[in-house]
Amino acid sequence: MVQFTRFDPIRTLRIDRTVENVHLCHVAEWPRGLREGMEGSLAPYRGGRGVGFGDRGVLGRIPFSEMAYQGKKLINDPNAVVTEFIEGLVETYPGLQYLDGFPKIKVVLRADVVSATYDKVAVISGGGSGHEPAHAGFVGPGMLTAAICGDVFTSPPVDSILAGIRAVTGTKGCLLMVTNYTGDRLNFGLAAEQAKSEGYKVEMVVVGDDCALPPPRGIAGRRGLAGTILVNKVAGAAANAGLSLAEVAAEAKRASELVGTMGIALSVCTLPGQVTSDRLGPGLMELGLGIHGEPGAAVVDLQPVDVVVSHILKQILSAETQYVPITRGCRVVVMINGLGATPMMELMIAAGKAVPQLQVEHGLAVDRVYTGSFMTSLDMAGFSISIMKADAAILQHLDAPTSAPCWPVGTEGDRPPAKIPVPVPTSSSRNDERTFTEPKELNEQGHAMGIAIEAAANEIINLTEKLNEWDGKVGDGDCGSTMHRGAIAVLEDMKKCYPLNDAAETVNEIGASLRSVMGGTSGILYDIFCKAAYASLKGNQVITAKQWATALEASVAAVSKYGGAVAGYRTMLDALIPASKVLRERLDAGDDPLKAFLLSSEAALAGAESTKNMLAQAGRSTYVAAELLSSVPDPGAMAAATWYRAAALSVKNKLYPSESE
Repeated sequence: MVQFTRFDPIRTLRIDRTVENVHLCHVAEWPRGLREGMEGSLAPYRGGRGVGFGDRGVLGRIPFSEMAYQGKKLINDPNAVVTEFIEGLVETYPGLQYLDGFPKIKVVLRADVVSATYDKVAVISGGGSGHEPAHAGFVGPGMLTAAICGDVFTSPPVDSILAGIRAVTGTKGCLLMVTNYTGDRLNFGLAAEQAKSEGYKVEMVVVGDDCALPPPRGIAGRRGLAGTILVNKVAGAAANAGLSLAEVAAEAKRASELVGTMGIALSVCTLPGQVTSDRLGPGLMELGLGIHGEPGAAVVDLQPVDVVVSHILKQILSAETQYVPITRGCRVVVMINGLGATPMMELMIAAGKAVPQLQVEHGLAVDRVYTGSFMTSLDMAGFSISIMKADAAILQHLDAPTSAPCWPVGTEGDRPPAKIPVPVPTSSSRNDERTFTEPKELNEQGHAMGIAIEAAANEIINLTEKLNEWDGKVGDGDCGSTMHRGAIAVLEDMKKCYPLNDAAETVNEIGASLRSVMGGTSGILYDIFCKAAYASLKGNQVITAKQWATALEASVAAVSKYGGAVAGYRTMLDALIPASKVLRERLDAGDDPLKAFLLSSEAALAGAESTKNMLAQAGRSTYVAAELLSSVPDPGAMAAATWYRAAALSVKNKLYPSESE
C-alpha cells in the first residue's frame, strides 16, 4: 500500500493515511517550507491540475481530477443544518415563526396568520432544503403563507406538508406551489388528497421551467428551477388581492407556462458532511447542471460570460423547443439567480450582458430585472437566467408589495436610461484635457515654484529604494515606487501644462498629476492635500508667506478630515503637522519667510524621524508588530518630509545663496 504523509497547516499535526482515505488539499494550503520542497514534483501538474506530496522525498502524485476532500462548512452537526437555519431565520425576521412539531416538522409560516380566521387563499410552497432563500425566505404578506422544509435535497414528508396546510388554510382554501421533482409531486400530492378528505379546499400547481435539456419523454417533465420564485410571487400577489382559489391557481398556472430557466455551474455543490465532487475540474463548466448537483446538458471549457449568457438566452428562447411562448416584440422580465457561491459582481456582469442581448439580438422589451440569489444549490458556483413573458397582469403581480424578507425591492414603470452624461466640471475643477500650458516667461513667483517643484520631485526619485526598503518592513513595500511614479509625472507635466506663474492652479495641477499615476490611498490623499491648498490660494495673483502657511494648514486639515489620521498616528501628517505649526509660529514671530520655511522643513524631518517611536493607527502598518515599527520611520512621513525639505533648500540655494539659515 502506498503511504502518503501530509502536514496539516493549521494544527501542525502529522496525519498518515493510505491513499484510499488520504485527506488531500490544494498545494496552496500547504506550509511554505513543504510546498517549496515539493517544487520539483509539481512540474507535471501545473495550473492547479495536480499536487505532489513529499516527506524527505516525493512518494507519489495524484492528479487533481481524482482529488476529493471533506467539504468545509461553517456548521455544527450536518444533520441539524436545516433546523438551525430555521431557528436563525425566525430570530432574524420577527414576522416569521415555525410550528410546534419542530424540528421533526419543519414548517415556516407567517406569524400573523391563523387558519381559523384567515380570509384569503393560503399559498404554500416548499421542498428540499439547501436552496435558500427558497422557499422559507419568501414567506410573508404578498407572497407565501408558509414554506415546508425538507432535509437537504430531500422532499419534505407528507406529515409536515399536512401540518402546514392545517396551520394556515382558512375557508378560501390553499394553493400548493410545487417544483417539478418526483418526490415533491408525490408528497405534496398525497398531502393534498389527505387534506381534501379532511374538508380543506386544496389545489396544486407544478412548476417545470428548465430549458437546458431536450424536451423530456414520459412523465418526468421539465425540472423546477428559479423561475418558480417568479411564479410564487404571482400566486402570492393574486391571493393577497382576494382572488378565489380557482382564480389564484389559474394565475399561477398561467405564469408557470410563461417562464423558462437555464443555468450554468462552475462547481458542483457539496452537501454538509460529504466529500467534494470531482466532476468539474479546472477550466470546465457545466451547462444545465441541476440544482441538486445532477448532471446537465454538457460539460464544456470555461467561456467568457458574454458567450455563456448568449448561449443561455438562445436556449431558453429557442423556436425549436418552444419552451416559452416568447417571440420578437414581446415584453419580458428577467431573473439572474446566483447558485450559492457566485459573487454579486459576477451576477451583475451577467445581468449587464443579458439585458442588451435580449433587446438587440432577440427584439424583446425588458420591463424588470431581478438580480441576486433566489434559489441556490448550497455552495455551487454559477448562475441561472429566467425569462418570463410579461403583460399588465404579470407586472401588476410582480410589482405588488410584499414583506417577504428575501424578495427584492423592485422599481415600477419604465426603466430610465442607464447612462447619463457626465456633469461638466466647473472652472475650478480639473479638466482632464489639461488646458494649461507652461508660461513662456516666468515671473519671480513662477521661477521659485519651478525650482521648488523640480527639487522636491528629484529628491523623491533619489529616495525611491530607501522608501521601498522601509515600507517592506512595515507595509507592502511599494511606497518608494508609488512616490517615484508621482515624481516622474510631476516633472513631465510641469514642462507641459503647469501654469507656474499662477501658484494656485499649479498646486491644483500637481494634485491631478499625482492622482492619475499614484493610485491607492496615497494618490487620493495627495490630491486632497493639493485641492485644499488650491481652494485656499485661488484668487491671489501673488502669494504671501502667510497665505502659503494658511494653505498648508488647510491641506493638513483636509487630509486629517478625510483620511482619519491625526498627529501620532504614524502617517505623513506626523511630518506635515510640525512643519505647519513651525511655519506659522516663525512667521507670526516676524521671522524672514525663507528662514521660517527652512525651520519648518527641519521640523518636518524631525517629525518623520519621531514616527519610529509611534504605534501605527492608520494604514497597513497597523497590522505590524511594534518591534518592527521601531526599527524604521514611517515611509509616508519620510517621503513628505523629504520633498518639503528639498523644496526649502532649493529655494535658499538657488534664489538666495548668500542667505544663511
